[in-house]
Amino acid sequence: MGERVKNKRRRGYTRVSPKHQVTIPVDVLARAGLQAGDELRVENLDSGDIVLRRALSAIERYAGTMPGVWPLGALEELRSEWD
Repeated sequence: MGERVKNKRRRGYTRVSPKHQVTIPVDVLARAGLQAGDELRVENLDSGDIVLRRALSAIERYAGTMPGVWPLGALEELRSEWD
């Protein structure tokens, strides 16, 4: 049998492996501030493009999204009840 020849890689490109895995180039990870273990959300756009987004915790996702729900000073009032 003939040996399989690897195709030369192009900078900034990746391939889908037989296990459906891809490797993200190190310079792209560095510019995005991503490290090993960081969680990403995968989105499939209507155009067929795939987008990787940094996954946010529930706190990061919702913090500050409901201004005006509690009146000014409500937190201090609740804290004073603890004393």
